[in-house]
Amino acid sequence: MTDNPEKLPISCFIIAMNEEDRIGRTIKSVIGFVDEVIVIDSGSTDKTEEICRSLGVTFLYNKWSGYGQQKNFGEDQCKHDWVLNLDADEVPTRALCDEIIALMSAGDPALSCYSIYFPTIYPGAKKPRPFADYHNYIRLYDRTKMRFSNSAVHDTVTSHDYEIGQLDAPAFHYSYRSLSHLLEKFNSYTDLQANTMKKRSIWKLKLRLLTEFPLGFFKFYILRRHITGGFEGFTRAVAGASFRHFRIAKMLELAQKQRVDNPDKK
Repeated sequence: MTDNPEKLPISCFIIAMNEEDRIGRTIKSVIGFVDEVIVIDSGSTDKTEEICRSLGVTFLYNKWSGYGQQKNFGEDQCKHDWVLNLDADEVPTRALCDEIIALMSAGDPALSCYSIYFPTIYPGAKKPRPFADYHNYIRLYDRTKMRFSNSAVHDTVTSHDYEIGQLDAPAFHYSYRSLSHLLEKFNSYTDLQANTMKKRSIWKLKLRLLTEFPLGFFKFYILRRHITGGFEGFTRAVAGASFRHFRIAKMLELAQKQRVDNPDKK
């Protein structure tokens, strides 16, 4: 049961860090139909906390230890078994909210988890570009049957053998505020990946260093269809390919340093 009979027995939890310019929009998109919204903050120094508390949501601090760990903490704080996970830069469309309301208002859903489409929205845009790239994640699920994986790098719900449903309407993903913000995110993420990914031999890393950028550009520009995004799309593809290149370069740097520090260890 919910505290408010007009709202659904769903807990929405959101992880955040310095999101004053966009978290309010995310909260407002769901606060009208979910029974509780919980924001898990890892140390914001802007007005994120002030905005969240003004909207009447639960605001908690948890020291950052990784994406999966932070979302596991969020799952543990929810009072309902059915949870909706959103990031502070993700905004469910009205159509998606209506779809979730229809699904949950009919009683227990037929399945234990549902995936949601998250098309990328360029900075300053109000809707996805034609044939926009998207991610498709499990974000509405029964937390008693599945949880986010305990990974510092990847935030993915492990569905085990449960059948995965698919919601039709999307949530818009405002992934980056500007090119500077995108490059900052990429730099932070490549540091994390380089330090946590399985180490490989130096010669294999050197080989990948030669091929990673062109293959990455093809992936982002053609396969992820940033070609439909004009100059913004071209820049986004170059940035994405550079991210893949520098991830390998950082892994190579670490591998070479380890060889110097441990000359007797292969």
